[in-house]
Amino acid sequence: MGKIQKHLFVYLMMLLILGGGIYFSISLGEQIFSSSTVLTSTKSSYQLFIDVLKDNLNHPFALLLLQIIVVLFMVRIFGYIFKKLKQPSVIGEIVAGIVLGPSVCGILFPDFFQFLFQPSSLKNLEIISQIGLVLFMFVIGMEVDFRVLKNKINQTLVISHAGILVPFLLGIIASFWIYEEYASDSSDFLPFALFIGISMSITAFPVLARIIQERNMAKSHIGILTIASAANDDVTAWCLLAVVIAITKAGTFGGAIYTIIFTLIYIFVMFIAVRPFLKKLGYLYSNKELINKTFVGFIFLVLIISSATTEILGIHALFGAFIAGVVMPSNFGFRKVMMEKVEDVALVFFLPLFFAFTGLRTEIGLINTPELLLVCLLLILVAVVGKIGGCSIAARLVGESWKDSLIIGTLMNTRGLMELVALNIGYELGVLPPSIFVILVIMALVTTFMTTPILDFVEWRFRPKGVASKKRKLFIFFGNPKSGTKLLWVYSTLFGKGLKDNYIAAIHYTKGTDINPTNATEFMNSSFNPINNYSKRINIDVENVYGVTDNIVGDILDKINSEKPAMVLIGTGPSFMNIEENKIPAIFSLFKNKVDSIIDKVDSTVGVLINHSHMSGGSVPAIFINGELDNFFFLFISNLMQVGSNKINIYYWNTESFKYNTRLNFLKLNHPDRVNLIKVNDIEDLKMHNNEGLLLMSATTCDYILENHTSLFNSLPPVLMIKPGNLNTSVVGNGHLY
Repeated sequence: MGKIQKHLFVYLMMLLILGGGIYFSISLGEQIFSSSTVLTSTKSSYQLFIDVLKDNLNHPFALLLLQIIVVLFMVRIFGYIFKKLKQPSVIGEIVAGIVLGPSVCGILFPDFFQFLFQPSSLKNLEIISQIGLVLFMFVIGMEVDFRVLKNKINQTLVISHAGILVPFLLGIIASFWIYEEYASDSSDFLPFALFIGISMSITAFPVLARIIQERNMAKSHIGILTIASAANDDVTAWCLLAVVIAITKAGTFGGAIYTIIFTLIYIFVMFIAVRPFLKKLGYLYSNKELINKTFVGFIFLVLIISSATTEILGIHALFGAFIAGVVMPSNFGFRKVMMEKVEDVALVFFLPLFFAFTGLRTEIGLINTPELLLVCLLLILVAVVGKIGGCSIAARLVGESWKDSLIIGTLMNTRGLMELVALNIGYELGVLPPSIFVILVIMALVTTFMTTPILDFVEWRFRPKGVASKKRKLFIFFGNPKSGTKLLWVYSTLFGKGLKDNYIAAIHYTKGTDINPTNATEFMNSSFNPINNYSKRINIDVENVYGVTDNIVGDILDKINSEKPAMVLIGTGPSFMNIEENKIPAIFSLFKNKVDSIIDKVDSTVGVLINHSHMSGGSVPAIFINGELDNFFFLFISNLMQVGSNKINIYYWNTESFKYNTRLNFLKLNHPDRVNLIKVNDIEDLKMHNNEGLLLMSATTCDYILENHTSLFNSLPPVLMIKPGNLNTSVVGNGHLY
C-alpha cells in the first residue's frame, strides 16, 4: 500500500468510526430524553429550508452584506459609464446611489427596494458609511501639501477666499427668498442660511486634482495655482463648516463660543504638540522598507482620538479626521504607505456605501412644483456665478489672463463628493429639509458635470486666431522612463537639427483608477525626469503629457486619433531582450499583439523600438529595404539626406522592379558620398557595421526575422520597426520620392 492510499484508508476509517459514534450517541440521547411535549412540524423539509432562508435573509447582517454587494456592483457600472463620457467616475458613483434610492429603484422596483433597504436596516448602513468618510477625510488631509500653499500663498489666499466669501454671501442672500416657504418648520434662519452659504462655497479637491491630471495641467503654472487654491479652499471651508456646525447646535453664535474656543485649543494642540511628535516618528520610519503594524496601529489611534474629540466637541468627527491627516508627517514615503493602506478600502468599499445612503435620502420626486424647480435653478445659478465669478475675478485681479482666470474659476466650481459630505451633515442636523437637500445634491452633480464642457469651451474660445500652427506633431508613448529617452534619441537621429521645428509630446500613462494627487505627482516627476534632462541636453522642447488610466491602449488610441500626429514612437520594455533566445519569438508575439491593436486603428506612421539594450553609441543610421513592399523607406532616406550629415547604410534586395531599381540607381549616382548601398543576397548576410546606431525595417520584415532568424535579430543594433501611415501630412516633411 502506497503512502497516499494509506492516508486515504486512515481518513475513511476515522470518518466511519467517529461518525458512527456520533450517530449512535445522538440516537441514544433522543430515546432517553424524549418528551411528549415536543411539537412535530407538519411542513415538508423543503418548506422548512425555505423558511430558514427567509429568516437568514432578514437578519441585519445578511441584509447589510446584500446591500453592500448591490451597491458595489452598481457603483462600478455607473463609474465606468461616466468615465467613458469623459467625466470623473465619482459623478457616476453618486448617480448610482441616487438610482438605488427612492427616485428610481423605489419607483420601478418597489418590492425589491422595500426588501433591500428596509428602514430598520439603514442605521447600519449609515454607521458604516460614516466610518468610510472618516477614513476618506483622513486621506484628504494627508493630500494637503503645505509646501504648495506656502509657495503660492499670496495669490491663493485671494483666489480661494474670494471663492468662499462671494458664493457664501450669495447663498445667504438666496436664503431670504427660500427660507420662509421651504425651511422655516425645520430650523431657524441662522443655521439654515449658514448651511446654504457653506454649500455654495465648497470645492471638491480630489475631483479637481484628477481633472487637472487628466488634462495634463499638473506641471503648468495654472495647474499648480489651482491646486494650491483648492487646497487652501479645502482647509478654510472645513474650518468654516466646523464653526457653522457649532453655531447650528448652539442656536446662536454666543452659545457656540465655548465650542469654538475649545476647537481652537484642539487645533493648537494638534499642530504644536502632535504634529512635531509625528514628524519625528515619521523620520524614524521613513527609511524602513515596511512600516510595522505597531506604528500603523498608533497612527489609526491618533485618527480615532482626533475624530472622537471633534465629535464630542460638537463639530463632527470628519473635521477631526481631516486635521489628523493634515498633521501627519510630510515625507512622501510615509504618506504614500499610509494612503495606500487606507485609500483603497475607503474609496472602493466604504465610499460607495455613503453614495448609496445619500441616494436613499435623495428623492427627486420631491421637486414636484414649478416653484421648487425655480428654487433648484436659482441655487445652481448662485453656486455657479458665485464660484466661477468670484474665483475668476480674483484671479484676474492678481495678474492672471482672462483665459487662465476662467479656467481657475471653472475648476474651483467642481463640488462632487465634498459637497455631499457637507449636505449630509446639514440633513442629519435637521437644518436642511428633504426638498432643499435634494436640490443641493442636484446642484453638486450639475456643477461637477459642467466642469469639463466649460473647460473645453474656454480653450476653444481663447484659441489663437488666424492660421493654425503647421508644426508637425511627433508623439512618444513610453512606460519605463529610460525608454522615453531612447525614443527621443530615435527622433533626433531621424530628424537631426530639423527636430526643433516639430511639436514633440512625451506621453506616459500610469496604470490605475484611483491614484491620489500626491502619488500621481511623484509618479509623473520620476517618469519624465530622464527624458526632460535629455531634451535639455540636446536643446529640444518636449511637452509632458501624463495620465492615470485603467485602459492604456484605449487612451493611446484616443490620443492618436484625436490629434493625428505624423509619427508615433512606442518602446518595448527594458527586459524585452533579456530573455532566453528560444523564447524571444513568443514574447515578441505577445508584445506585437498589443502593438497591432494600436497600429491597425491609426493613420499615423508608427515606430516601435526593439533591441534598445544593444545601443553602442553609433551615429550612422541604417535601413533595410526588403523589396518593393518597403518603397515607403525612400521617404525616410530623403529626409535623412536633408537633415543629417552622416552617411546612411542601406541594405537592399535586388528585384526586377523598374521603379525600385530606378530609385536605388538615383541614390548611387547623386549621393555616392552620403549613401552606402549594401546588397543582400540572403537574410543571413544582413551583418551590421559597428558604427551603426539604429536600423529601420518594416513590421513585416521584423516579424519574419524574429520568427525564423532569432540569433541574427539578437545581434542587430536597436531596431525601429516601422508601419507607414496614411496621413496626408508626410512624416518626412518636404521629402519626395525619387
